[in-house]
Amino acid sequence: MVAAVTFHRSRTIVRILLSVALIALTPYPVLAQVEPAAQASTQPNAAPADGPVRGFTGADLFGLSVASDPQISPDGRQIAYVRRTGDVMTDRMAGSLWLIDVASGRQTPLVASGSSPRWSPDGTRIAYVAGDGDAAQLFVRWVATGVSARITSFPGDPGAIAWSPDGRQIAYVANVAGDAATLGKAPPKPEGAKWAPPLEVIDRITYRNDGPGYRKPGYDHLFVVGADGGAARQLTFGRFDDGGPLSWSRDGRRITFSAIRAKDAEREVMNSDVYAVDVATGALTTLTTRDGPDGGARWSPDGTRLAWVGFDDKRRAYENGELYVGGADGAAPRSLTASLDRTIEDAQWAGDGRSLFASYDDHGLRKLARIGLDGRVVPVADNLKGDGLDRPYTGGDFSVSTGGAVAFTGGGAEAPADVWVWSGGKARRLTDLNATLAAAKALAPVRKIAVTAPDGRAIDAWIATPPGRRPGQRVPLVLEIHGGPHAAYGPGFGTDMQLYAAAGYAVLWTNPRGSTSYGAEFANLINKTYPAQDYNDLMAAVDAAIADGTADPDNLFVTGGSGGGLLTAWIVGKNNRFKAAATQKPVVNWISEALTMDNTLFTSRYWFAKLPWEDPMGYWNRSPLSLVGNVKTPTLVVVGSEDYRTPVSEAEQYYAALRIAGVPSALVKVPGASHGGLAARPSQSAARIAAIVAWFDRYRTATRADGQ
Repeated sequence: MVAAVTFHRSRTIVRILLSVALIALTPYPVLAQVEPAAQASTQPNAAPADGPVRGFTGADLFGLSVASDPQISPDGRQIAYVRRTGDVMTDRMAGSLWLIDVASGRQTPLVASGSSPRWSPDGTRIAYVAGDGDAAQLFVRWVATGVSARITSFPGDPGAIAWSPDGRQIAYVANVAGDAATLGKAPPKPEGAKWAPPLEVIDRITYRNDGPGYRKPGYDHLFVVGADGGAARQLTFGRFDDGGPLSWSRDGRRITFSAIRAKDAEREVMNSDVYAVDVATGALTTLTTRDGPDGGARWSPDGTRLAWVGFDDKRRAYENGELYVGGADGAAPRSLTASLDRTIEDAQWAGDGRSLFASYDDHGLRKLARIGLDGRVVPVADNLKGDGLDRPYTGGDFSVSTGGAVAFTGGGAEAPADVWVWSGGKARRLTDLNATLAAAKALAPVRKIAVTAPDGRAIDAWIATPPGRRPGQRVPLVLEIHGGPHAAYGPGFGTDMQLYAAAGYAVLWTNPRGSTSYGAEFANLINKTYPAQDYNDLMAAVDAAIADGTADPDNLFVTGGSGGGLLTAWIVGKNNRFKAAATQKPVVNWISEALTMDNTLFTSRYWFAKLPWEDPMGYWNRSPLSLVGNVKTPTLVVVGSEDYRTPVSEAEQYYAALRIAGVPSALVKVPGASHGGLAARPSQSAARIAAIVAWFDRYRTATRADGQ
């Protein structure tokens, strides 16, 4: 759900090898196995026990690599990028930096462990972030010599790196620790005594964040440091969080950033503005003012214009983030993309300053386009892909050289993201990071299927089928529902989908109404009503998979995470057509979610018309918990033990209710996992799907005869 509340509300309104706690399985029989004949008919090229396995397995998650954050050099000849690869010994996706020669495609390792590479303006150095002791620090690498030097020793992890135009300084954002709130004082502690930890006093409205956890005292602020090292200097102060991206003015005197710095900033949710800080004096200038978020600001190469992304906040569930251009001080802003009806995810100036490159989602695809100052949009690529592995969400990173060449991460359904370059009107793939693994595996083919909702709307949907499935053969179907709900799936690679298919299931995913990439009207069809008619879209997609001849109507299963977990719980409360379900990190009670999620001001402001205590029945009537008396479907409940977006209490409420109602259920908790990090550790990602498949296999029956 309830994806992170960031500057782009379109994203929120707008990722059995390790122990996973599988609770309360004992009242039921040992997990049933699929009938050998049915299983063999859909398994790819079965091999002897001592031979290679052609099917995709959980262990293969450690063999995957994915590209992210490609940064093209100013002259367009080289690309530095982050390669994330599974490390079986640490059970993490480890990031290393690599360098690509654009002309030849030759790759060389740059840094064994690091992130956020950024080229100096003259292309001779690369700044990056890497761990050093207990914290990450800022480093600079001289490309010609291959020598790196640490240039910060600040305790806060640096982010949003930006070089000054003359290459002498680097700006970044880091956290400045503060003093914890106190109330009263404990009695004096005798020397050598072992007492309990001191009290924790919380006085912030937003006191915890999914992923980082409970907030420590302090705020994020801007710093500058010499590119050759030395003491860093803090530029911004106060009880506000300042954020990137950072952009230097052409003369090197000012830096733009975005923040919520209103008088009552803590009570604001989306009302960020663009500011400029004077590097010499620290004086702040406000460049945008309106009720709504503005951010991502960048000055044009000649310094005469400022571009940023924002929208007017109308308190709806979704708004398009539009690309604005104004004067160097933000004056006379005008939207370049008001007629595009899509959210701009990122925008960067072309080297000539007469246009910008921007990315946006369109019908489940992340596109890259060149946008002129007259608002003309010319798409240049439609296969951008992000670095997520478990599910096929839209995404992708890009950067622009001085001459207009663009490096981006792209791909399709066959593999995770690789590095591509666009130049001279053509896109070219530069890496094939998973070629060896892909050649050894029989992966599930993915295709689009036509879906029409009951009201006649076309709904995009894709289906992956088990490798080796014969044409016309019906197989069990898993409906996989995306979160958000204002997000979008596309025809990309997803390890969840591949693991389900390898277990003999077809997998169906779709973009029901409320999804992004189809315009503001489509996204707001669920404004203040979610869940609503998106339920009908999902059922229509299942019907289409049955009519397509792929899905066995007697072997239907449903799962989804976050907003998809909510819809899973909603579906089993509405009908009994699914043999089993797995609701992952769901919202089941809107009142408790609104008051315990990490941004407690968000839900009641944007998804409901009133506060929980003003309209409790309005919240209850849209809560899956209200339908639990109707549920007959055996339902697994999955959640991360450190989920602060849809907190653990949501999953535990639903599990308890199902058991009280006599519905077969089990609770799976993923140790140490946050909402966004439920699939972050490869072993846990594999074990999670293994648990869901085991649950589905328990209730799966013999498949119908082919063609019936």
